[in-house]
Amino acid sequence: MLSLCFHCYSFHYSVQERIRGGYRYGIVYRMKKLKLLVSLPTSDNDFQLEQALSAQRAGAKLGIDVSVVYSDNDTVNQSTQILKAIQSAPESRPDGIVLEPVRGSALPQVAQVACDAGIAWAVLNRAPNYISELRRKTKVPIFAVTSSHAEIGRIQGKQFAALLPQGGSVLYIEGPSYSTSAQERTAGMMETKPKNIQVTTLKGQWTTESAERAVSSWLKLSTSQKVPVDLIAAQDDSMAMGARATFEKIKNEEERKRWLSLPFTGCDGVPKTGQKWLRDGLLSATILIPPIAGKAVEMLANAMSTGKQPMEHTVTASTSLPPLNELKPRKV
Repeated sequence: MLSLCFHCYSFHYSVQERIRGGYRYGIVYRMKKLKLLVSLPTSDNDFQLEQALSAQRAGAKLGIDVSVVYSDNDTVNQSTQILKAIQSAPESRPDGIVLEPVRGSALPQVAQVACDAGIAWAVLNRAPNYISELRRKTKVPIFAVTSSHAEIGRIQGKQFAALLPQGGSVLYIEGPSYSTSAQERTAGMMETKPKNIQVTTLKGQWTTESAERAVSSWLKLSTSQKVPVDLIAAQDDSMAMGARATFEKIKNEEERKRWLSLPFTGCDGVPKTGQKWLRDGLLSATILIPPIAGKAVEMLANAMSTGKQPMEHTVTASTSLPPLNELKPRKV
């Protein structure tokens, strides 16, 4: 019998029978309390805070120790934090890592190091190509859980159509250029928005402050006065509210009222922020995107208790709030 200890459990391989020149192995798991590390891009975003909360709730429900770290939107910082955890003493080393990467590559070298150390690996909001390869080479759970960002964009494009049935112009605040989530949301939105709706794009960083800076800089351009904007939209609720905060600071009362009378839309629909802003009339629409970190924690725990790999790629569904057929066209 050969025993290989991987922190939280032991694999006991016993040759039960020889089949066509190969072996069939019986695998028995002796479980100890699992420790998971959840690595998120930033704490300065309501959806990422909701991600952390969902992971911690899942951990509490399942009796798992869940630690959450934030990388301040810095890829180097994120990889350093995770490698430090992997290389820590065995008693403090995580049994699994849940990662929402800052950038699209999703840290392939770090993933390899984790799997070589027998540490399970789950990626959020990406489906990196390396997952298939690592699953062929390792027995530890490795998989991806993501929202369909293209579908989120398509929903937002349909919201524009419902709010501006006669067409018009949208001031659109995207996530950062390096974000595949932002790219896919934009592509989806362009796919479904009507041709009579024009889009002016600004760049944000998934934070309220970044949207404030982007909109403030845009307002200083002479070209901004020539664009007849009919709707303000952002790829998340916090950036939509950052845009709104900028318009609230305009000193000219008539101009300020004009901007604030426009529909504002976002994405995420977190209960205490996006949904509340919707109820309060600060947003005209948002998109409910379920937090997926908790789901990933549950999938990791189940995989480690059963010894079975989860599905390689799980996609969750998002919905318009309010429903598309309940959106009220902008009053001109």
